[in-house]
Amino acid sequence: MFETLSILPISFWVVIALLIGGGVWSFRRMNDGTGLPLLAVLGTATAWYVGDAFYNDYANNHAKLFEAGTLAGAWWQVAWFLVVLLVMTPPIHHWVNRPYLQRRSGVMQMFQYGADQPVIQRQLNALFAGCTLVSIVLFLIALAILKGEIIYYLFPFLGHNASPWSHGQIGAGFDCFSILAVYLNLLVATMFGVVAALATDRRIRRFALMLCLFTWPYFIFDRTRNSMLAMVIPAILCWVFLRLRGGMWKKLLVLLACFLLVNVWMKFVIANRSEMNITDAFKQKGLNLSDQKKVHNEGLNMFEELCWISSFIDNGKFQANWGGLYFAELVNPIPRALWPGKPLIGLDYAIARGHHVTGPSGTVDTTIAVGFIGGGVVNFGRFLGPMAAALLMSLWVVWLARLDLNVHALGRLPLFSLGLILTFNLGRDISFLVLYPFVFGALVVWCMDHFQPQTARTIPAPVVAPASGHATTQPRPAFGKRLPFVRRATSGGFVKKSHPGMRNFISKVV
Repeated sequence: MFETLSILPISFWVVIALLIGGGVWSFRRMNDGTGLPLLAVLGTATAWYVGDAFYNDYANNHAKLFEAGTLAGAWWQVAWFLVVLLVMTPPIHHWVNRPYLQRRSGVMQMFQYGADQPVIQRQLNALFAGCTLVSIVLFLIALAILKGEIIYYLFPFLGHNASPWSHGQIGAGFDCFSILAVYLNLLVATMFGVVAALATDRRIRRFALMLCLFTWPYFIFDRTRNSMLAMVIPAILCWVFLRLRGGMWKKLLVLLACFLLVNVWMKFVIANRSEMNITDAFKQKGLNLSDQKKVHNEGLNMFEELCWISSFIDNGKFQANWGGLYFAELVNPIPRALWPGKPLIGLDYAIARGHHVTGPSGTVDTTIAVGFIGGGVVNFGRFLGPMAAALLMSLWVVWLARLDLNVHALGRLPLFSLGLILTFNLGRDISFLVLYPFVFGALVVWCMDHFQPQTARTIPAPVVAPASGHATTQPRPAFGKRLPFVRRATSGGFVKKSHPGMRNFISKVV
């Protein structure tokens, strides 16, 4: 580590200064809705780029692969990305979310007042009903396809992985329906976890836990780590920070324990997915911790990929495609049956990195993630590229902030939680392949929001206990504004919770 620190260029320390300054600045903006999403983006940049330097041995890897000028230039690209992100997010937020600027962050209020508010619980119950309906439809389709193999679709650890949603690396014909089913299945599995973590109705919570048992194994025993994280982490965060009783230290310790468990499984997947499917590996080897000590998490090298892109541009091996990759991502939802010549995503860079075409359709033996900053460079070069990536991430922060400021409305809280976790996955690529669960969730929430009765969308007035001790109904201000603690909760309003440590921590911050 000290060897690495001694050879890092000045541009690296500029990145560190921007990350620290941006983190402090974001921490102080928790109440306007942009604080948490912006911290998530800064944390993602830290993990994928700064973390790469230390995790993958900068002195003995990066410094030997690339010239000093390439390394310094890549760090300047990261710094430029951070500058544009921090400068442009506030004005975009004020422009896009102008109708909601008077509100406070709903998530921060739940940190203080708890998630067991009647208005939140009603929305969770409605969301659970909608997701259950989608899950039943998907199950019936899977049953029709798999027939007697359906038990292995629900519980792959009993035998083998059985998937009704198979498709190739490049979708053909109407593979789009299989892809749609996979992402919808991931979405409802994620939502069941969030409902199980937050629901106060015991029946709803038990049903949600049961459905987690039916939907989670399909992804847990798969080889795709992004899907596992997107499914599991929102439920963990919601339970730890919004339902678990106790002070901040207790929550952090529980969160650390959950992280260690998830990390153990991730290492198990990495150690075995290239040799056999995860189900067979689990049956044959079990979860042997001693075999995981030397496992190196693959793919945590987005700074290295940024350096490769810059070096390829310098030697002419690769040229910026001026928005071609972003365009391919944008049109990705169009089925290839309707557009056979739809652009391929990122295969040209994989070929530049030395991988080979393996079939007439243009598939390659390995696809390469370029990182959210590297993706900008692939599209628009080393100056405009980081700027374009930063503007896209600013729009993402603003979208999440909009959900936060409207967190009382149907489905916004689970969708916000999912989006916050997908931010980390976006660090590998700004791609619909990452965002499909979020996009489909937004569409489901929009449909439920517009087709449920108007009375179901009305937020009831809280019951406030006045000084005399008699409950009176007062007009309810917007959820996003500061509301007083309320001890009585018969039909609405905030309920005071026994979380003094958490309340004191949040009040000091915001």
